[in-house]
Amino acid sequence: MEKKRQNEKQSNIVSFIPTGDYYYKKSIQAMNSGQMNKAYKYLQRAIDLSPDDPMIILQLAIIELEGQRFEEAYDLLRRAYQLDPENPEIIFYMAEVSGCVGIMQDAKNFAERYLQLEPEGAYADEAAEILEFVAFEQDDFEELEGSGEDLYRQEQARRCMEKGDFPEAIQILEELIEDRPAFWSAYNNLALAYFYVGEEEQAKVLLHTVLRENKGNLHALCNLTVIAYYEKNEEDLQELLNILVKIQPYTWEHRYKLGATLALIGQYELAFKWLRSMQKRGYVGDAGFYFWLSHAAYFSGHKEISKSAWGQLLELDPEKEGFEPWRQQENEFALDALEHNRDFIVEMLESNYTSERIFGLFLLKDTAHKQEIIAHPKWINTEQLGAFEKLFLAYALGHEFDMKNKIEASFLRAVHVPEILLAQYGKLSSLIVPMFQMWFVLCEQALEQNYRFTNPAAIAGANDYLFKSSQMLKVTKKEIAQQYGIAVSTLTKYIDEILMFLPNGQDEQV
Repeated sequence: MEKKRQNEKQSNIVSFIPTGDYYYKKSIQAMNSGQMNKAYKYLQRAIDLSPDDPMIILQLAIIELEGQRFEEAYDLLRRAYQLDPENPEIIFYMAEVSGCVGIMQDAKNFAERYLQLEPEGAYADEAAEILEFVAFEQDDFEELEGSGEDLYRQEQARRCMEKGDFPEAIQILEELIEDRPAFWSAYNNLALAYFYVGEEEQAKVLLHTVLRENKGNLHALCNLTVIAYYEKNEEDLQELLNILVKIQPYTWEHRYKLGATLALIGQYELAFKWLRSMQKRGYVGDAGFYFWLSHAAYFSGHKEISKSAWGQLLELDPEKEGFEPWRQQENEFALDALEHNRDFIVEMLESNYTSERIFGLFLLKDTAHKQEIIAHPKWINTEQLGAFEKLFLAYALGHEFDMKNKIEASFLRAVHVPEILLAQYGKLSSLIVPMFQMWFVLCEQALEQNYRFTNPAAIAGANDYLFKSSQMLKVTKKEIAQQYGIAVSTLTKYIDEILMFLPNGQDEQV
C-alpha cells in the first residue's frame, strides 16, 4: 500500500514538470492580458523545451515582427517553415517578413501561395495588400540575384559584419560563392569583409574577378574606388573616378551606392546630384543615406538641404549628433589646420609611440575626417589600444566621464590642457606641432604616475613656456602668466612639476 502511494506521488510529480506546450499556453494567457514581456519570456522557454514545434516558433516570430525586429523574425519563420512548409499561417507570415527584409520576390511568391491555399482565409486581404505593394514598388527594386536562401545567407553575413565578426562573415560568403559562382553581390560583400580585416589585396582580386566576369558591376567599381582612396593610390583613384562620372544609374540601389561613394571621396557635387535625385522622387532612406546627402549638400553649397537631411538623420540615429558637416566651420578652427588634415592624424595614430597615438586620438574628436577615420578597418584597432589610448578614444567619441571617479576626473583635467593650448593658438599649425608632441610625452608619463593635473590652465602655460624656452624664443614668465590668466608663482610651480615628467634620454615605451 505504501509503495502504491509512493508511485502515485512520483506520478503526480512527473505530471507537474512543465513542457513546451505548458509555457506556450502561459504565453497566450499573458498576451491576452496585455503582458507582452511575460509572453515573450514564456515563448522563449517554450522553444527551449519544444524546439521542433512550428506553432510555438511562429508565435515568437509574430512578436518579433510586431516589435519590428525583422531579422530575428525572419530567422524564426524560416525555421518554422522548414518544419511545416504547408501551414498557411506560416506561409503568410513568410510573405510578410520577406517584404520587411527586402526579399521582394519571396514576398510575392509566398503571398501568392497563401492565396492559392486559402483564397478566403483569415489573411487573404493582407496577402493581397502585399502583392499590391510589391507591384507598386517593382520599378524601384532591382531584380536581386539569387534565391531566397542565397539572400538569407548573405544577410547573415551582413549582420556578422555589422557586429564586427568578419571571420564568420567571410566563412559564410566563401561557402555561398562556392555554391553560387555567379552570385556577384556575395563577391562584393566578401571583398568588403576582406578589406575590413586588412586583406586589401585579396579584396581587390575578388573585385577584379567580378568586373572580369560581370563587366560594369557598379558595386565592384565603387568598392575598388573606396580602397584606392584609403590606400591613397591617386593613379587608380583617378582612373576609377573617370569611369564613375560617366555612369548614369537608374535604380535607387545604384544611385545610392554611387552617391555615397562619391561623397566619401570628396566628389560632393556629383554625389549631391544622385542622392538628391532620389530624395526628389520620394525615396525614404536609412541613416546612411541622410548622412551622405547632408555632407554632399553642404560641401556643394546647398546648406539648407544639408541641414534638413541632417535633421532626418538624427531622427533615425540620434548618436550622430556632433558629426554635422558644418560643425567645423562654425567654430574657430580652419579646415586647412592640421587637426583637419587626415594624413597627419593617421600618421599620429599609426606611430610607434604611445604619446603620438594619444595625440592623434585627441585630434580625432573635432576633425572633419572623424567619421572616415573611425570607419577605416586599420587606422584604429581597439583590441590593441592601451589603457590611456582607450581613454582618449572614449573622449574623441564623446563618452560622458564620471567626475566622481578620481581617475576619470584626472584624465579630463589632463585632456583640458591641450584644449587650452589649441584655444590659445587658434589652430594647429606645423610650427606648434612640436609643442603638442612635447605635451603628450609629458602627459603619458604623468598619467602613468597618477598625476592629478589640478590646474590645467597653469599646466598649459608651463608647457608653452618650456617649449618656447627650448626653441630659444624670447619669452618671460610674466608674459606667459598673463596670457593664461595665472600668477607668475603659480606658473613657476607647475613648470617645476611637469619638468619631473620629461623623459631622461630614455626611449618612450610603445
